[in-house]
Amino acid sequence: MYRIGNGYDIHKLTTGRDLIIGGIKITHEKGLLGHSDADVLIHAIIDSLLGALALSDIGTLFPDIDPKYKDADSTILLDKVYKLIKSKGYSIVNIDSNIIAQQPKMMPYIPKMKEVLCKILEVNNDQLSIKAKTKEKMDAVGQEMAIEATASALLKKTN
Repeated sequence: MYRIGNGYDIHKLTTGRDLIIGGIKITHEKGLLGHSDADVLIHAIIDSLLGALALSDIGTLFPDIDPKYKDADSTILLDKVYKLIKSKGYSIVNIDSNIIAQQPKMMPYIPKMKEVLCKILEVNNDQLSIKAKTKEKMDAVGQEMAIEATASALLKKTN
């Protein structure tokens, strides 16, 4: 049996925070505002994995009103979700994702993101796609006020 899920996240850019996307620190004068580290890519991937098995969403599993998730490292949250997926008897077939940001340019960082995420998710490089897009200076993302991400995950029942 196969299951597919979609995820989406957006966070506002702000000064005084590190920019963490795909589990890595990106050089930029602003970071993303959020209760955790606000890693939009990982949050979208988490929601796609949870959605594939109808296990709600990241906010339900890791509520932003819970102090233990304040400034949480999203790679740790992703690891917990992946272990949950495995405990339900599923494996990842592939994940397709997009980071939508006007600035900074994401392409130079994607190989390292893939390295970090493939290790956590126990997938090969060709099972994880991360693409970089802009908004052509339109809307909040295009005006460099926010960064967003989307992800789709295909899971397969393994036992």
